[in-house]
Amino acid sequence: ITGKDFEITSFEQKEGKEGNPRLYDLTSLQVDGNKKFGFSAEDTLKLIQGLYEKKVVTYPRVDTTYLTEDLHPKVPNILRGLKYYSRLTESILAAPIEKSPTVFNDKKVTDHHAIIPTGVQTNLQYNQQQVYDIITKRFIAVFYDECKVSNTTVIGKASDVTFKTTGKEILEKGWRVVFENPDSIEKKELGILPNFVKGEKGEHEPSFLEKQTSPPKIYTEATLLRAMETAG
Repeated sequence: ITGKDFEITSFEQKEGKEGNPRLYDLTSLQVDGNKKFGFSAEDTLKLIQGLYEKKVVTYPRVDTTYLTEDLHPKVPNILRGLKYYSRLTESILAAPIEKSPTVFNDKKVTDHHAIIPTGVQTNLQYNQQQVYDIITKRFIAVFYDECKVSNTTVIGKASDVTFKTTGKEILEKGWRVVFENPDSIEKKELGILPNFVKGEKGEHEPSFLEKQTSPPKIYTEATLLRAMETAG
């Protein structure tokens, strides 16, 4: 295929959405504590218990990612109490908070609802602040709009060989804004493809990447926690 023109035979874009992340239950918090900070499950439990005793988060030993419906009218006051996160809460406080069934659902809650901040803020130790921050940002993110994306599929051929690639472009960031670092240089999103026109053709430089299959990865504490949660 070297020296042969590469022709675009199909170019398709479909708009889609990335749903908001779920609120934390204890297991998902322990998973993220391990993935993001290297904390063991026991470390995360001790830290979240300390935060609960300081009254900055709700009861932590929970197995649901939902809130009870009677919490809905209390959410704006909780958000207003998050003074250090006002940059993120201002836009969602400018309009009524939607009572989404993916967040508020009495049928999905038994004794205690998902882990959320209480709106009380106080000085925290560094490791406690790390856990508090991911809980608080997750809470804020569920009230943002969904992330809108464009999913792209390109099919082309050189000689009689067909190639296919896929990519994604973020159209509206929505909840993703909550997890951006305003002080960092924005990184280019991986997998973004340029616009093509069906039938266009031109020279190309083929490249090939050889790969070998790998054995299953050894469990980390995070993947083990997730596997135990979904087993059976």
